[in-house]
Parts: sequence; C-alpha cells; structure tokens
Amino acid sequence: MSPRRASPIEVIERLRAAGCVFAEDEARLLTAAAGTPAELEQLLGLRESGLPLEQVLGWVQFCGLRITVRPGVFVPRRRTGLLVKRAARLIRPGSVVVDMCCGTGAVGAALLTAEPELTLYAVDIDPAATACARENLAPRGGTALTGDLFAPLPRTLLGRIDAIVANAPYVPTDAIARMPPEARLHEARVALDGGPDGLEVQRRLVAAAPEWLAPGGQLLVETSSSQAPQTLAIFARHGLTARVVHSRKLDATVVIGATALIGARSA
Repeated sequence: MSPRRASPIEVIERLRAAGCVFAEDEARLLTAAAGTPAELEQLLGLRESGLPLEQVLGWVQFCGLRITVRPGVFVPRRRTGLLVKRAARLIRPGSVVVDMCCGTGAVGAALLTAEPELTLYAVDIDPAATACARENLAPRGGTALTGDLFAPLPRTLLGRIDAIVANAPYVPTDAIARMPPEARLHEARVALDGGPDGLEVQRRLVAAAPEWLAPGGQLLVETSSSQAPQTLAIFARHGLTARVVHSRKLDATVVIGATALIGARSA
C-alpha cells in the first residue's frame, strides 16, 4: 500500500518542529519537488535531519538563476549578489574572468549570463565543488579547474586576466563553531575556514593576483564589514588601488582593487 501524502499543514508543522524558520516557504518548495508521497517523505526526512534545504532540493536560486547544489558544497548566499553586480559592471565581450574559490560556480554562471562572450575559468581546491561547478558552467561555456588558487590556471593567462572575483573563505577558525549547523556540519570546512583571523586565504590570493591581472585589471573580494579595513590594507600592500563597496540591503561588503594601467604615472 502506498504511503499517504502528508498534507500541507502536516509538512509545515514537521518543518517547524525541526527548527525551520521559513517553514511555509520550505513546505511549498519540498512539496513541489516531490513527485510521490514516498519522495516527499524522503525529502522531509533529509530536511528534518538538518541537511540544508538547497542540498535537499539540489538547487538554489541565485541572481535569478537556478544553480545546482551538491551535498557538501558551499551554498551560495544572497549577499554574494553584490560581488556579481560589481563585477558585471567591469566585464565586456571577450573579457577573461576567473571565479576564484568558486564553490558551485554560481558567480561565474551569473557573469556568463550577463555577458555570454566571456572567457571564464572557475577554480576551487575542493574536487566536489569543481564537479558541481562544471555542471553549472559547462552549458554556459565556462571551464572549472581543481587546485589551490592560481595553480591550475594555464600559464598563458599570466598578465591577461581582466577580472578576478573571489568569495574566498573568510570565517575565522574559532568562529566556525558558532555558525549555524547547516553550514558548520554540511558544507566543506575548506570553504569556510579563513584561518585565525579569517584573512589567510585572502592574503595569499591578493599577493598572487597582480602578476595574473592585465594592466588595469580588477580584483573583487567578498569580505565582512568588520574585516574590510584589513582586506583593504592587504590590497594596498600589494600595489592595488582599492576601495570598499557595501550594500546595506544585502548586508554585503566587497573590496575592489585595480592594477596600474601601462604608462600611468604616480602622483
């Protein structure tokens, strides 16, 4: 005998009991995703166990796109839309762009949607992340590579990259224990842990970026509002002219730095 399909009210109550703040919205999404009562039970069980909704569904809505999400891979946050918005202002047909620490490749996918004539590479140290990014980017013409920061990029790109966008991990190691369990328990630690002060990966990224950027090339790094002054100082230390951009609506902060143009004179 087939199991009875849980009613909408029952689904909401179960999600509320599991601690889901937006139980009504989640109930609607899970019910729509389940073709049978058995599938709904399976999805509800996964969500009740604490698995992030996006990993239960297998996708997340990001910048108007449905981005594939796989178990263990960092789920793109709404705040990262600021990184996309600012990068989209800088790219042109034919621009060479790198989505560094790419996770699902959501940022790269959004930029390719905004400008399909990009040459886009996405890089992550986690093979599970780049496998997921490949699903999101290959249909749009992007390339996903596995490795530590710039290591897997073709050396032919040295001095030729127009923009590097990075949502590098910036959570201080000690703060990970205080993160919501959905992130702490179900996303790869390498996607979260930014070292003792949260800036370890940023330092390595910014130090290496200038030799890869074209003259006038741009580096855009998501950070927190409290860390922004330190991130800005890291940019300056490596010769990048930088500024901080903040969105109150998205609760998002991005530091944007540029290399010097050929022939530019210092004041």
